[in-house]
Amino acid sequence: MNRPYFKVVVTDTRSPRDGKFIEIVGTYDPKKVGQNSTLKLDRIEHWISKGAQPSDTVRSLIKKTKNPEAAAKKDAAAAAKKAAAAAASKPAPAPVETAPAAAPAEATPPPPPAEST
Repeated sequence: MNRPYFKVVVTDTRSPRDGKFIEIVGTYDPKKVGQNSTLKLDRIEHWISKGAQPSDTVRSLIKKTKNPEAAAKKDAAAAAKKAAAAAASKPAPAPVETAPAAAPAEATPPPPPAEST
Protein backbone atom coordinates (compact mmCIF):
# COMPACT_ATOMS: atom_id res chain seq x y z
CA MET A 1 0.00 0.00 0.00
CA ASN A 2 1.49 3.35 -0.97
CA ARG A 3 0.89 5.93 1.73
CA PRO A 4 2.46 9.37 1.75
CA TYR A 5 5.01 9.79 4.54
CA PHE A 6 7.54 12.59 4.66
CA LYS A 7 10.74 13.42 6.49
CA VAL A 8 11.16 17.03 7.58
CA VAL A 9 14.76 17.95 6.79
CA VAL A 10 17.11 20.89 6.89
CA THR A 11 18.75 21.39 3.50
CA ASP A 12 20.88 23.93 1.70
CA THR A 13 18.95 25.94 -0.91
CA ARG A 14 21.58 25.05 -3.50
CA SER A 15 20.92 21.31 -3.10
CA PRO A 16 18.42 19.57 -5.37
CA ARG A 17 14.98 18.81 -3.94
CA ASP A 18 15.66 15.09 -3.42
CA GLY A 19 19.37 15.59 -2.86
CA LYS A 20 21.65 15.77 0.11
CA PHE A 21 20.28 17.23 3.34
CA ILE A 22 21.92 18.48 6.53
CA GLU A 23 19.68 17.03 9.25
CA ILE A 24 16.37 15.20 9.72
CA VAL A 25 14.29 17.27 12.16
CA GLY A 26 11.00 15.37 12.04
CA THR A 27 8.43 13.32 10.17
CA TYR A 28 4.96 14.00 8.75
CA ASP A 29 2.17 11.52 7.95
CA PRO A 30 -0.67 13.47 6.26
CA LYS A 31 -3.10 10.52 6.28
CA LYS A 32 -2.91 10.04 10.05
CA VAL A 33 -5.75 11.63 12.03
CA GLY A 34 -4.87 13.85 14.97
CA GLN A 35 -1.20 14.39 15.82
CA ASN A 36 0.33 13.47 12.47
CA SER A 37 3.85 14.85 12.87
CA THR A 38 6.85 14.48 15.13
CA LEU A 39 9.21 17.44 15.20
CA LYS A 40 12.39 18.24 17.09
CA LEU A 41 11.35 21.78 17.97
CA ASP A 42 14.67 22.61 19.65
CA ARG A 43 16.60 21.74 16.47
CA ILE A 44 14.08 23.56 14.28
CA GLU A 45 14.42 26.71 16.42
CA HIS A 46 18.21 26.37 16.18
CA TRP A 47 18.14 26.26 12.38
CA ILE A 48 15.61 29.09 12.10
CA SER A 49 17.91 31.21 14.30
CA LYS A 50 20.71 30.43 11.82
CA GLY A 51 18.58 31.75 8.95
CA ALA A 52 16.68 28.68 7.77
CA GLN A 53 13.26 29.36 6.27
CA PRO A 54 10.54 26.71 6.81
CA SER A 55 8.19 25.88 3.96
CA ASP A 56 4.50 26.75 4.37
CA THR A 57 3.66 23.16 5.32
CA VAL A 58 6.46 22.91 7.88
CA ARG A 59 5.47 26.30 9.33
CA SER A 60 1.93 24.94 9.75
CA LEU A 61 3.26 21.75 11.40
CA ILE A 62 5.36 23.81 13.82
CA LYS A 63 2.31 25.87 14.76
CA LYS A 64 0.22 22.71 15.33
CA THR A 65 2.96 21.11 17.42
CA LYS A 66 3.44 24.18 19.61
CA ASN A 67 -0.28 24.69 20.24
CA PRO A 68 -2.16 21.37 19.83
CA GLU A 69 -5.38 22.62 21.50
CA ALA A 70 -5.87 25.39 18.94
CA ALA A 71 -5.08 22.98 16.11
CA ALA A 72 -7.62 20.46 17.43
CA LYS A 73 -10.27 23.17 17.74
CA LYS A 74 -9.58 24.33 14.18
CA ASP A 75 -9.76 20.75 12.85
CA ALA A 76 -13.07 20.17 14.68
CA ALA A 77 -14.53 23.36 13.19
CA ALA A 78 -13.42 22.33 9.72
CA ALA A 79 -14.98 18.88 10.15
CA ALA A 80 -18.26 20.42 11.33
CA LYS A 81 -18.28 22.79 8.37
CA LYS A 82 -17.63 19.89 5.99
CA ALA A 83 -20.46 17.85 7.54
CA ALA A 84 -22.86 20.81 7.29
CA ALA A 85 -21.92 21.32 3.64
CA ALA A 86 -22.49 17.63 2.91
CA ALA A 87 -25.90 17.75 4.59
CA ALA A 88 -26.86 20.90 2.68
CA SER A 89 -25.89 19.42 -0.69
CA LYS A 90 -27.99 16.31 -0.06
CA PRO A 91 -31.43 16.87 -1.66
CA ALA A 92 -34.40 16.75 0.66
CA PRO A 93 -36.63 13.72 0.04
CA ALA A 94 -39.71 14.51 -2.02
CA PRO A 95 -42.97 14.41 -0.06
CA VAL A 96 -44.90 11.25 -0.73
CA GLU A 97 -48.47 11.86 -1.79
CA THR A 98 -51.04 9.17 -1.21
CA ALA A 99 -54.11 8.85 -3.39
CA PRO A 100 -57.41 8.92 -1.50
CA ALA A 101 -58.70 5.45 -0.90
CA ALA A 102 -61.54 4.38 -3.14
CA ALA A 103 -64.89 4.36 -1.41
CA PRO A 104 -65.83 0.81 -0.48
CA ALA A 105 -68.68 -0.66 -2.47
CA GLU A 106 -71.91 -0.66 -0.51
CA ALA A 107 -73.03 -4.08 0.52
CA THR A 108 -76.75 -3.22 0.48
CA PRO A 109 -78.41 -1.71 -2.54
CA PRO A 110 -79.97 1.70 -2.13
CA PRO A 111 -83.70 1.74 -1.41
CA PRO A 112 -85.98 2.05 -4.45
CA PRO A 113 -87.26 5.52 -5.20
CA ALA A 114 -90.56 6.36 -3.56
CA GLU A 115 -93.62 6.30 -5.78
CA SER A 116 -95.58 9.45 -6.03
CA THR A 117 -99.43 9.27 -6.10
